[in-house]
Amino acid sequence: MVLARFLPRDERFFDFFGQAAQNSAEVAHALYDLLENYSNVEDKAQRVRNLERQGDEITHRIFNALYSTFVTPLDREDIADLASRLDDFVDAIEEATRRIKLYRIDQPTEPARRLARIIDQQARLIASMVPLLESRKQWDKLLQCSIEINRLEGEADEILDRALAGQFDGVSDIADLTRAIRWGEIYQHLEDAADRAEDLADTLERIVVKNA
Repeated sequence: MVLARFLPRDERFFDFFGQAAQNSAEVAHALYDLLENYSNVEDKAQRVRNLERQGDEITHRIFNALYSTFVTPLDREDIADLASRLDDFVDAIEEATRRIKLYRIDQPTEPARRLARIIDQQARLIASMVPLLESRKQWDKLLQCSIEINRLEGEADEILDRALAGQFDGVSDIADLTRAIRWGEIYQHLEDAADRAEDLADTLERIVVKNA
């Protein structure tokens, strides 16, 4: 519709995206803190859960605004896709945290700590790049962040491969086998979170290229 070009656009979506990205960074850092400083597991896992719920609330606000707004700053499908990708990233972190709590692990492994560090780095990059979407002058910087997030995801893949390759080393009884299987699941969920960060970065990159 030609008239839509001359109507004011609702820019609050950028604020919502910024809130969601910042929340995802807090969730990722809470996971990192859990595995780096393995104490008060119940409380730390609950903090991740609470932050995940906050993320859900932000996502709901985005979709409610999308349904009630006539002129949006980005294509509607792009707004919905980005909101969903942010939500998926947080959900993946929460699921990994839930498994750690559920399995009552004694101490984190080094691969788990390394994966958590990567997720934390990705989340900080996401929190810095999402606000850049609002300004075309910053899109080159946004694309550079996307490249780094993808590089980190590749590093996470390598950590996962090495961890799974040695997953059953030293297993000598049923208890060891159970522990190894549970760690295999946790590794997969952690790497899935890194994958979701890559999906999010790819979505931002696609939006930029589409609107350039």
